[in-house]
Amino acid sequence: MEVLQNIPLMNAGDGETSYANNSVHQKTIIFNMRPLLEEALKKAYNQSFPKCFKVADLGCSSGPNTFMVISMIIETIRSSSLQNNRKPPELLAYLNDLPYNDFNTVFKMLPAFYQRLKKENRQETMIPFVSAMPGSFYTRLFPSNSLHFVHSSYSLHWLSQVRLFD
Repeated sequence: MEVLQNIPLMNAGDGETSYANNSVHQKTIIFNMRPLLEEALKKAYNQSFPKCFKVADLGCSSGPNTFMVISMIIETIRSSSLQNNRKPPELLAYLNDLPYNDFNTVFKMLPAFYQRLKKENRQETMIPFVSAMPGSFYTRLFPSNSLHFVHSSYSLHWLSQVRLFD
């Protein structure tokens, strides 16, 4: 199998032409798929009620949409925990994208994201542990049985490898 490695790059940072400030279409898609995300999350969480719920966001990119997905995950798991009379679990969120992704911008946004979470959810606040896992999702990124939920909402158009058929 021959593989092409043509990696389109997005504008990094948070300037006027950056991806972070020009991803409204992607935000709309994420918002519209929320009911599906919530249903799948509840099913995954309610199967075992883990003390630490581990998620990965494949193709997370480098803007506020990254934290929109994490916020939805937190809200859903927190709500499901409380409905089942359980303490909300800790949350470990792995953000994945290609190594050229502007993870610096993502991590610079974390303090404001944490502040917003604390302000919005005064009781039973779930502050996620966030980590980056750069690499193509065509390669193995995580050990077996290490995640409870994997999310990818808008990444197929950024495929880093294309299989050529004879």
